[in-house]
Amino acid sequence: MKSTPLEAVEHVDLERYLGTWYEIATIPQRFQRGCVAVTAEYSLLPNGDILVVNTCREGTLDGKIRSVRGRARVVDKKTNAKLKVTFFWPFWGAYWVIGLDPDYQWAIVGHPNRKYLWILSRSPQMDESLYGELLDFVAACGYDLSKIKRTLQPV
Repeated sequence: MKSTPLEAVEHVDLERYLGTWYEIATIPQRFQRGCVAVTAEYSLLPNGDILVVNTCREGTLDGKIRSVRGRARVVDKKTNAKLKVTFFWPFWGAYWVIGLDPDYQWAIVGHPNRKYLWILSRSPQMDESLYGELLDFVAACGYDLSKIKRTLQPV
């Protein structure tokens, strides 16, 4: 299914990408077990890296808040669409922006091995027809839709 290499978008304006994103759907990972109301906050560090703060609630929308800090570094300066992220030094993971709304209202982040995927939005809810279009897109990128789960977010 994943015969063609995963492609990143042509360009990411990092200044526009910074700020808060809500996780709409993901391929669940061990490190996010039990998480709902997931957000990612990106801000620029003085050295040009990006501070990443991922936050979630444990189990329910009013559950205990859990957060982790990491940092991202652009590895493709031509496009800014391929980054490496670390939460546990010295381990770095690929963070590729593979889909991006022209108005930066949604983004799709993947990994070349297609084991990681995040559908992100600037708001906690996403229009169902748009969500369906994004699922069609990630399926065309070679992702297994049966592995993708919606993330519970506040209404």
